[in-house]
Amino acid sequence: MQFYCESLHTYHRLPTRRVRIGNLFIGGNEPIRVQTMTTTDTMLTADTVAQCIRCIEAGAELVRITAPSKKEAENLLPIKEALRQQGYTTPIVADIHFTPNAAEIAAGIIEKVRVNPGNYVDKKKFEQIEYSDAEYAEEIERIRERFTPLVNICKEHGTAMRIGTNHGSLSDRIMSRYGDTANGMVESALEFLRIARSLNYHEIVLSMKSSNPLVMVQAYRLLVRHMMDEFGECYPLHLGVTEAGDGEDGRIKSAIGIGTLLEDGIGDTIRVSLTEDPEFEIPVCNDLVERYANRAGSSELLNTTSSAEQKLPYNPFEYKRRKTNAVQNIGAAQVPVVFADFMQKAEILPEDLQAIGYTYDVLTDKWHIADAAADYLYTADKQVNFALPGTLKVVCDYKTWVQLGTPSHIFPLYDEHSYRAAQHRSATQNFISLDATVDHSDFFEAVKHDDTMVFCAYANAENPVQVLRDFIAHLMNLSMPVPVVIAVESRQSTIDKQLIDFSIGAGALFLDGMGDGIWLRNDASLIIDKAVTGRTYLPMRNNMEFLNNTSFSILQAVRTRISKTEYISCPSCGRTLFDLQETTAKIRNVTHHLKGLKIAVMGCIVNGPGEMADADFGYVGSGPGKITLYKGKEIVKRNVDSTVAVDELISLLKENNVWIDRG
Repeated sequence: MQFYCESLHTYHRLPTRRVRIGNLFIGGNEPIRVQTMTTTDTMLTADTVAQCIRCIEAGAELVRITAPSKKEAENLLPIKEALRQQGYTTPIVADIHFTPNAAEIAAGIIEKVRVNPGNYVDKKKFEQIEYSDAEYAEEIERIRERFTPLVNICKEHGTAMRIGTNHGSLSDRIMSRYGDTANGMVESALEFLRIARSLNYHEIVLSMKSSNPLVMVQAYRLLVRHMMDEFGECYPLHLGVTEAGDGEDGRIKSAIGIGTLLEDGIGDTIRVSLTEDPEFEIPVCNDLVERYANRAGSSELLNTTSSAEQKLPYNPFEYKRRKTNAVQNIGAAQVPVVFADFMQKAEILPEDLQAIGYTYDVLTDKWHIADAAADYLYTADKQVNFALPGTLKVVCDYKTWVQLGTPSHIFPLYDEHSYRAAQHRSATQNFISLDATVDHSDFFEAVKHDDTMVFCAYANAENPVQVLRDFIAHLMNLSMPVPVVIAVESRQSTIDKQLIDFSIGAGALFLDGMGDGIWLRNDASLIIDKAVTGRTYLPMRNNMEFLNNTSFSILQAVRTRISKTEYISCPSCGRTLFDLQETTAKIRNVTHHLKGLKIAVMGCIVNGPGEMADADFGYVGSGPGKITLYKGKEIVKRNVDSTVAVDELISLLKENNVWIDRG
């Protein structure tokens, strides 16, 4: 395997081992399986059984239950028996963090255990320790001694295992040698996998989770590459973006991370981690899987100038933004721009711009501009008959631009043929719409020295991500630094499916450093109301506002343009020590105006200092009704009463000069 998947140019599922989990198989030629995790207290048997049933009836093919200690692990037996008595045979997964004894008990009861190599044997004290090779080898042997009993129990009972690395909970030992990196995540899992293989145990699934989709994608790619290089085979992969949050942001972040890998055929089971009731995760999982249902074995050849033999001009294991020219405010080191497509509007009025971040105040005759305000307004063949805010540029069709007298403050959009034949061009900025499935070699040669161009690239193909990636890679191989705006169109009939199309179609390319702008398009008349679909988690709203918000949310999730506060929020489980959904909403309500700040809201100390490693500040359950506040990884206030903890968080933000009063 040259890179990390079967093909970078066409869709092929990555061949993996076929692993049995109870009456279910994962990997090989099996479908991509969907799963979730309960949020109830595991000791409340009836509540946990009822929630498992809701998840199963929603479509979950595996259900994970937390077992942080021996008593919870033992209580998995009555939970399993109650489900079986009611006719539910869906495999149960025990989620283990710190307690090997709990894992060993659970492995004799249920169908699969999940262990985190970062804290299963190792302890995390955030200490930097220098290990000699001999000392490191001694640590591995210590892991072998403690891990082997679990492997033997799994072999005896036919129990499967997930070795699940989390970016935020790498051990001090791994951190000391590999740092807080995707390589460290991979090595953390491989240490355990090597031990299991040496004991001839192979019923294993692996995962590389992070709250940052970029880190997550790089880690999975590296894991595949390392497994193929070292073992000549790949074990099934469980995909997920940990602590993704709730609402549209949680869905977008999950879709980008999971979908980027599914696009390349990587992934055998998925879980979308949302700070919501677990049954609401399943429709999102199903929509993701459905996207690839008819692609299996696809060998569609691309009509681009790229080929499987072309040099890969970027490193898929490291992020580096493609170098491009600066054309006005697009390209080079500037943040990606956002296009608002008003093509479907019969007439554009001042109040229409409110949906894309601009509000006109009649009394002061001024425009108020939001942080998430679009940069370009596409009007197609229409004129704008009022004065626009100075930060909003207009793009219209070439013929309309000529009819308007080629104004310098409005910019033309061409296709390839009209640009080559055009008698009039802008002296500063020309947009060219290009279908990436078409061979543009002659055009590239003819215009390669034109530094006024911006390409608006789209792909009319079953696999648009690969096609657009090939298109941009070809530009890189030609040393053409033309900025590229990624144009993604969705014709799905629900908002939630469109959200997935947009998130993957654009987000996957931004994760590889490709893209200087984003242009989302849809047909609002196709969207079916939620009353018809039965979906309740994404409200219907103004379509332009939806497209604009989605554009900025995608750029935020891929960390290329920060326009709002980011929340790293765990999906809740039986360990959660407060009402996570209510508290997350309360914190969001008072802090959402703090642009660029990352705030973690964690239900318990298990997910606390580890999973919030990417956050600036943390709000973590430390006991019933008690909260511990963090600045980065440092504890600032312990055991704060939950009734005043949000106010204490605000005080902490003020003490660190990051609080801004809302106007």
